[in-house]
Amino acid sequence: MTLYPSSSQRFLCAVLFLLPLTAAAQTAPIDAPGVSTTATLQMLLGLGIVLALFFGGAYLLRRLNGGKNFGRTGPLKILGGLMIGPRERIVLVEIGETWLVVGVVPGQIKTLHTLPKGELPKEGDDEKPFAFWLKQITEKLHEKQ
Repeated sequence: MTLYPSSSQRFLCAVLFLLPLTAAAQTAPIDAPGVSTTATLQMLLGLGIVLALFFGGAYLLRRLNGGKNFGRTGPLKILGGLMIGPRERIVLVEIGETWLVVGVVPGQIKTLHTLPKGELPKEGDDEKPFAFWLKQITEKLHEKQ
């Protein structure tokens, strides 16, 4: 048994290989079908509808959830925050029946004050309800000292 094909086998393979090429050469060239403008517009319209549904769903989820605590459950709530500097914040955190005033800086979080749960001023009472509340609390603390 040899590994190489005989000359007659090579000739037969060449004929079988070239036969489709000669048949294709005899027929008239066919233009490849292109993508029509209608198909492109349908595809873009479908993509726009899918994107609109995606962003509309995300918007509705945010509106229904109030934009807060998305995906978070448990006893911890962030009630408000105040930017002190470009990377420094004071945050009011509610845990059960306790409020914590927390200072947040890069790489560090410190509890500034602990107090019982209370009422924050309503949004219409002041332009910055948390800032106003924090100012009142700090003034009361300074008066006691």
